[in-house]
Amino acid sequence: MTSRHAAPNAAASNRSRAMIFAGITLVLLLATFVVAHGADGWSEDAAPVAAASRPTPSPSLPSSPSPDAEQVAEDARNKALTDRLKTLDTGGATLSVAVLDLSDGRAAQYNVKSGLTYDTASIVKIDILAALLLQAQDDGRALTEREKSYAVPMIVDSDNTAADALWEIIGGSDGLDAANARLGLTGTTAGTGPLWGLTQTTAADQLTLLSQVFGNTSELTAASQDYIRDLMGGIADGQDWGVSAAGDPTGLKNGWLERSVTSLWDITSIGEVTIGGHPCLLAVLSKDNAGMDAGISLVEQAAKETAAVMEQ
Repeated sequence: MTSRHAAPNAAASNRSRAMIFAGITLVLLLATFVVAHGADGWSEDAAPVAAASRPTPSPSLPSSPSPDAEQVAEDARNKALTDRLKTLDTGGATLSVAVLDLSDGRAAQYNVKSGLTYDTASIVKIDILAALLLQAQDDGRALTEREKSYAVPMIVDSDNTAADALWEIIGGSDGLDAANARLGLTGTTAGTGPLWGLTQTTAADQLTLLSQVFGNTSELTAASQDYIRDLMGGIADGQDWGVSAAGDPTGLKNGWLERSVTSLWDITSIGEVTIGGHPCLLAVLSKDNAGMDAGISLVEQAAKETAAVMEQ
């Protein structure tokens, strides 16, 4: 006989099983969600935590700095100048050139090497005068009439006797070396004893000297600069060759010296010339020329080729 309570008990049992099944299903769904989205998906700080836990990309390596544009341009000018000057028939002479455009700072050089120096010959007379003026500046005085009587012919006529006198007044090689240290000539060494013409220099150092004379920044006062410029602008006829071949000169000084041992010639030329409408400082040094005329011709050819490069 069936109990009156059998049906209700069965129904209750079925409801209980249904609830258990639903609970198990819910747990499985929750587990699936956690696996798919991560446990921190439940946190209110989930977004920041997730972002912080992401691997940080490796920073890209900084690119190498691009070469300075002006240096690239100067290298190109140096190459162009080298290509031109290498075609010259030097006749066995050695040549070095340096040029600087005062208006825009463009520069070029050829065969300027550490340890490769040239006899100055008479271009050192500009250096001697600069040393004299520095010493006068230090003493707070102008040049004496006696000093001027030597300075004028030393530059204008390239008078050697006048140079001898001023060489002695400035203190010879010690005086010149001291002045050059102030002027920034780092590759120039004064000739020993009375041999001022055998002062050793480089084309680059001669540009430094010219910059002291013609530039805006100088150890020389404006009055001292003007004094040297005026004398360099009045070079005697017959001595106005050299870098003047590159353009109209505003200041010039040349040197020529036959070496007694070899009978070969030093021919040197420095000055300020106008190239393409620009004021340019130009130094051309040469040694071991077969003769004076050959050396002058070589220096002037080099000056013209340099002008052509600077006009490009």
